[in-house]
Amino acid sequence: MITVSNRIYVAPEYHAAFEARFANRPRKVDGRPGFVSNYILKPEQAGDPYVVLGLWESRAAFEAWRTAPGFTEGHKGGHTLPPEAFTRPNVLEIHEIIGGSEVDG
Repeated sequence: MITVSNRIYVAPEYHAAFEARFANRPRKVDGRPGFVSNYILKPEQAGDPYVVLGLWESRAAFEAWRTAPGFTEGHKGGHTLPPEAFTRPNVLEIHEIIGGSEVDG
């Protein structure tokens, strides 16, 4: 399993618009083969990035999504905010999960 983290640096005056974009996302990734879940993490400290954290069964499943027609359509919302909404380029990180813990609830 892998995680895909997209760290997105958003100017404070655009936080509400950025969050609304995710609340109204087209959900093209949901139901894709190998997709497990995703989370939108809001920074608690000024200047820290939002993190879009996705879990995938494999790197191959994630790469298949990145080349799928729905990927471009699902990311069109990113172009609805002006360039000044972003204080620096986003950073994409991919990690393989090699250990962890499950919490019984």
